[in-house]
Amino acid sequence: MTTELLYHQPVALIAIALLACMVIAGELGYKLGRRGRQAQNEPTRIQIGSIQAATLGLLALLLGFTFAMALSRFEYRKQMVVKESNAIGTAALRSQFLPTSRDEEVDQLFRRYVEIRLESVLRTEQRSSEREQLDAEVRRIQRRLWQLANEAAEAEPRSIPLGLFTHAMNDLIDIKATRDIAVANHVPESVLLFLMGFAVLAAMVLGYGNGLAGRRIISLTAAYCVIVVLVIVLIIDLDHPQRGLARTSQQSMLQLQEILDARQR
Repeated sequence: MTTELLYHQPVALIAIALLACMVIAGELGYKLGRRGRQAQNEPTRIQIGSIQAATLGLLALLLGFTFAMALSRFEYRKQMVVKESNAIGTAALRSQFLPTSRDEEVDQLFRRYVEIRLESVLRTEQRSSEREQLDAEVRRIQRRLWQLANEAAEAEPRSIPLGLFTHAMNDLIDIKATRDIAVANHVPESVLLFLMGFAVLAAMVLGYGNGLAGRRIISLTAAYCVIVVLVIVLIIDLDHPQRGLARTSQQSMLQLQEILDARQR
């Protein structure tokens, strides 16, 4: 089991710590630039300016690529919510092919299944004991539904409708595993840590260039630091869709829950 340091930290704390590091690095670079200003000739300053531009350009490129990675994962998680709700709905609908004596039990199992899937996503943390308990209950429900399907198939081995239900159950189990993997699939934390470290280095290079120039525009420098921090925070927010502002919609699962509840009445 891998340890995700950033995942378990409040986003606000990460933003404040990163902004503080960038401000300190920028101030340190500015003082170093001021100290070495007299010793640098014009060709050297031109070279340092080129390095500064290249560093900031590379940071922008890294931010763009990492943002695209996080956004693609966010969109995929949204799609998986819809796919799982469709798979559960199809299996619940085809469960009507089972013997009528099992209707009440099957309806209760499907309602509980949807309730657990919503609760595990909305109210529990990944790799927590609560999530493990809910996953264990989901597996028990899957085994019970599969057992009911097998019993019905043994009684009517050539029943095409029962075969359709069995196929729907297989899809339900597969999509549940696929969605769990999608939720746990984050941008590698090493990439985020490297991006933060490079942002701090870029702030120092920017401050050094300002020091060589002998002056700086504090408002623009501060705006640059804030924008970079906000982009990185947005990447983290997209990559942890149940904790921040950009949350994966569970509307399709909620609608399915309402349909199953209405069918019971």
